Amino acid sequence: MNETQGKKKFRLTDAILSVICVVFVAEAAAPVAAIGNSQYFWWIFLMLTFLLPYGLISSELGTTYNGEGGLYDWVRKAFGHKWGARASWYYWINYPLWMASLAVIFPEILGIAFGIKIPLIASLLVELAFIWIIVAISFYPVCDSVWILNGAAFIKVLLAVVVGVLGIYGAITKGVANEYTLSSLLPSFDLNSLSFISVILFNFLGFEVVCTFADDMENPKKQIPQAIIIGGIVIAAIYIFSAFGIGVAIPTSEVSTSSGLIESIQLLTGKTGGLFISIMSILFLLTLFGNMVSWALGVNNVACYAASNGDMPKVFGKKSSKNDMPIGSSIMNGIVASLVVIIAPLLPNEDLFWSFFALNLVMFLAAYLPVFPAFLKLRKIDPDKERPFRVSGSNFVLKVLATLPMIMIIISLIFIAVPMKVDTASLAETLPITIGSIIFFIVGEILIKVRNAKNKSKGEVK
Repeated sequence: MNETQGKKKFRLTDAILSVICVVFVAEAAAPVAAIGNSQYFWWIFLMLTFLLPYGLISSELGTTYNGEGGLYDWVRKAFGHKWGARASWYYWINYPLWMASLAVIFPEILGIAFGIKIPLIASLLVELAFIWIIVAISFYPVCDSVWILNGAAFIKVLLAVVVGVLGIYGAITKGVANEYTLSSLLPSFDLNSLSFISVILFNFLGFEVVCTFADDMENPKKQIPQAIIIGGIVIAAIYIFSAFGIGVAIPTSEVSTSSGLIESIQLLTGKTGGLFISIMSILFLLTLFGNMVSWALGVNNVACYAASNGDMPKVFGKKSSKNDMPIGSSIMNGIVASLVVIIAPLLPNEDLFWSFFALNLVMFLAAYLPVFPAFLKLRKIDPDKERPFRVSGSNFVLKVLATLPMIMIIISLIFIAVPMKVDTASLAETLPITIGSIIFFIVGEILIKVRNAKNKSKGEVK
């Protein structure tokens, strides 16, 4: 039996479930619910101005340039190594920051599941265990973990449906925590609410990760666009349904960004503990593993591929001699995330989940910013390239499709990372995100300068 025959393959169902697992992020439902009833407007608005053009563009780029480099490769081919290096750095650093944000809420949800209060040292050990279990799983090919992806996707949908159904029941029997009026459904421009809109964009990103599964698919040129389109429709419906459930249960001003989903189930059932709450909490924790596993291959492959091109430090290019997996990037994920959770207790911000999650959002959104002009540039400089999936439209239409997502990203970055108020409470919440973002942007520029210096010393021009 040859290697192709013996290799496991992703079916279309697996691909769709993988898209759901990657893109639908259960822990992001609560921060979005903090927007209030106007979230429904923003969901629809951003589906049209961001999700639709981004999904079309990522489908074309992902099926046309389907190598291991992902968005790094797209940006590098369009604008050169310097911008490719920036994209790969932003794309990679978001992952350990995201892992750290999930790690800090793990003990809290675990405590709810078992009705206990976990002390500080034990919490830290739980957080580190979460991080390094993810690292260990990422040492193996994605097909070895397909059951994790499919299982996590199923659990995410189940949680969303449970919250939504309980919300409908609660609305009928007890009324709603947030009054539904026409004015409340109109867009809100409250600064606190607008800072959470970036989470909606985060909830829409990740379709291109399924392109990294191309080698494991039976027919990637057909399956990738199908998975993105079908998965996108399903995901949008799931988000809106679960958002309704949280909005019914908890007043907007009281939504916890870390445990809001579980708290909504507690309020809707009238129980703070018991078997049902324990089961829901454990299922929620399992989705956190699914999030990290589903993103690991894409992030690690991009970092490894960039390192092989000299655009990331060499350590990221280290691969396993047994299965050729990018273990260098995986280990660096664990090291950075571990350092973040270790210093977390020393930070003044009480909402550590949001601080780390928001910092992850800034870097993540920044990685996607050059993708859209890269799409236009590649159409211009590489017109004869075979495009299995091609976005149709005139040059004007293509420019509009590329410009809209960029505008949405820039606006989101401003609201999430730039202090809009100068009072003590607002600065305490926003400044750590601002300072952290600046630090990571500077580190990225230092890495680029070091790389350029090494290439010049070797007489290489890139």
